[in-house]
Amino acid sequence: MTTVTIALSDERSSKLKELATSFGVSSEELVRVSIEELLAQPEKAFKQATDYVLRKNADLYRRLV
Repeated sequence: MTTVTIALSDERSSKLKELATSFGVSSEELVRVSIEELLAQPEKAFKQATDYVLRKNADLYRRLV
C-alpha cells in the first residue's frame, strides 16, 4: 500500500473534517473512498454505455441470431 500526503489550506482542511464528521468517518477514510470512486468512474461510464447499447439494440441482436 502507498501513502500519499497532500497539502490543504486551513479552510479546505476544516471543510474536509466537517464533511467527514457528517458521514461518520475520518478525514482520511473520506479522502480514500472519494479517490476510489474517482478512479472507478471510467469503468462505470463504460459499463453504463455498454448496457445502454445492449438494451437499445436488444431486438436487433435477437433477430440476427
